[in-house]
Amino acid sequence: MKIEVTAFPRAHRGSGASRRLRAGGRVPGIIYGAGGAARNVEVDHRTLLQQLKREAFHASILELKLDGESMQVLLRDHQMHPWRQQVLHVDFQRVDKNRKIRMRIPLHFTNAEICPGVKTGGGVVQHIMNEIEIQCLPDDLPEYIEVDLSALELNQTLHVTDLAMPRGVEPLPRVKHEDPAVVSVHVPKEIVIEEEAAAPVTEIIGEAPAEGEAPAEGAAEGEKKEAAAEKKEPPRKE
Repeated sequence: MKIEVTAFPRAHRGSGASRRLRAGGRVPGIIYGAGGAARNVEVDHRTLLQQLKREAFHASILELKLDGESMQVLLRDHQMHPWRQQVLHVDFQRVDKNRKIRMRIPLHFTNAEICPGVKTGGGVVQHIMNEIEIQCLPDDLPEYIEVDLSALELNQTLHVTDLAMPRGVEPLPRVKHEDPAVVSVHVPKEIVIEEEAAAPVTEIIGEAPAEGEAPAEGAAEGEKKEAAAEKKEPPRKE
């Protein structure tokens, strides 16, 4: 799938110029890499924001058009406003077809509902990783790595080295060496919540007031204070 990005030359630099660009619906950015000089660019904010919501935009070779020139780039970074849906800056890296690139690729899990660990074992699939760092030539870059769970048994775990990689694609050496867990199937543990025992209630029965006579307001509270004072008061010496 071909994804196109249209960029325009950016003449002015600095925080003030960037603020004016954003106010006008543009996003400041930069293009670098592949032995070429870095170029300051700007892109349409609304278009870029919509593209950033697509998973493939983050893990694909993009066709960037600038001043009538077309080049292949990767989205390397973007900064968002802390609370607004606003892109503050974007970075693109040029691609050299003859050099391997390193990317984070999403994992797509399939056949979870029919794997033996779920269907007959009563287990639940637990995703430990949702993306993986790989390296490959640009023409071999996949949009995602598919993880087939159809043979996963109960209490079984798949690791990075168990994944079927597309041709020309391999995990980064560090990731391959560490071989972290990717997905597993286990029976969920039951969580037992014990109810707290209710605090015992002591009923104090006192002398009932005479018929038609209301108890003095605050009398009970006053008696409690007097009792506490008597406990604290040391015995008098005669």
